[in-house]
Amino acid sequence: MEDKKPSDENEQAKSTFLKQYSEEGFWEKAKSVAQRAGLDVLEQALKLYYSALDDDTPKWAKVTIFSALGYFIAPLDAIPDITPVAGFSDDLGVLAAAVATVLVYIKDEHGNKAKEKLKQWFPD
Repeated sequence: MEDKKPSDENEQAKSTFLKQYSEEGFWEKAKSVAQRAGLDVLEQALKLYYSALDDDTPKWAKVTIFSALGYFIAPLDAIPDITPVAGFSDDLGVLAAAVATVLVYIKDEHGNKAKEKLKQWFPD
């Protein structure tokens, strides 16, 4: 029996959630949880999304981003989103880890686009 290295398990998990990502799924999830998830979760997701669309973002970073967004939109995650208070904490953790990993590729314009989208959804 071969021991799996933590990095192998991370790559396998990343691949699984990368398959979950779709543009339509991202927007459906973002809209459906907009009020319940809170602005922190959505702002992180949107920053990542806009960074992934940028041609300057390298492929490895896009894989990381789309894997995190795939987790965000996956129907099953570690803590169900219907769980009060804690339901989106795992989503925020995954998104925050992705942001930390690809931070140098998240430009001010990505943050500005995220804030503009949030203003559209939450005008007050």
